[in-house]
Amino acid sequence: MNTAQSDFLQRNQLPDNYLEQAQKNYKSVLGNFAQQHLKGHSKTRIIAINGSQGSGKSTAADYLCTVIAEQHNITTVALSLDDFYLTKAERLKLAQDVHPLLATRGVPGTHDIDLAIATINGLIAAESPTLVTRFDKSSDDRFPAQQCETISGPVGLIVLEGWCMGARAQKQTELSDPVNQLEDTEDSNGVWRNYVNNALAGDYQRLFSMADTLCMLRAPSFDTIYKWRLEQESKMARPLMNETEILGFIQYYQRITEHCLQEMPSRVDYLFQLDENRQINEPRGRSH
Repeated sequence: MNTAQSDFLQRNQLPDNYLEQAQKNYKSVLGNFAQQHLKGHSKTRIIAINGSQGSGKSTAADYLCTVIAEQHNITTVALSLDDFYLTKAERLKLAQDVHPLLATRGVPGTHDIDLAIATINGLIAAESPTLVTRFDKSSDDRFPAQQCETISGPVGLIVLEGWCMGARAQKQTELSDPVNQLEDTEDSNGVWRNYVNNALAGDYQRLFSMADTLCMLRAPSFDTIYKWRLEQESKMARPLMNETEILGFIQYYQRITEHCLQEMPSRVDYLFQLDENRQINEPRGRSH
């Protein structure tokens, strides 16, 4: 184990045996990158990862960046869709003008997609240092610019992960019936979910189309995600929500998550089917 791998394990609080399993699971992704990197010379490759809350997508992104940086001696950058949330003030304005539920970060319509695209284009062009914004979930707002990273020089790989990466909008007829208590009681007229769906059908597709490769960490079901979200919260130094609050929070994500679980597997480049313990038991991809 080298220093980069050791640092990766420490950052993500993982046991040593994670590396062996990850190398096996992501062998096809790593091999495909190697082939495309040789063909594309200096072209920046973009790998997108879709995965529900707690599925391990940020860990997977970090792993791919760590290994590929070492293997190919290139600069790699892991980005999260979460880091491009609208500011708290911007979301409060949306809540006032469109629907109160838009004050809560998470769903399409609560991200600054133009900023995400500009950041990726800046990293690709490498003509000047690019500021990579980060989001502070404890304050529900972006970190000040002076606390964020600035990246210079050519970037060989960008891994962009997010719970709704690659998602597609639903048909209008599919929006009529609420999928949970949140939609039933706080969006009875469907204004919020229609706004979210329209946002997803618009600029989000511009961002998603930038990816060369789409991977999916597929949860067994939406019910499993609540358990994972609890575990994710327990790892935080200062938990932000209790069990009841988490149960309410994940309802914001339920509609799109369930839609992704149903329709996305057939069209991704790499599908990683997870069991309830978040172990990949059915990797499928170009070499499978």
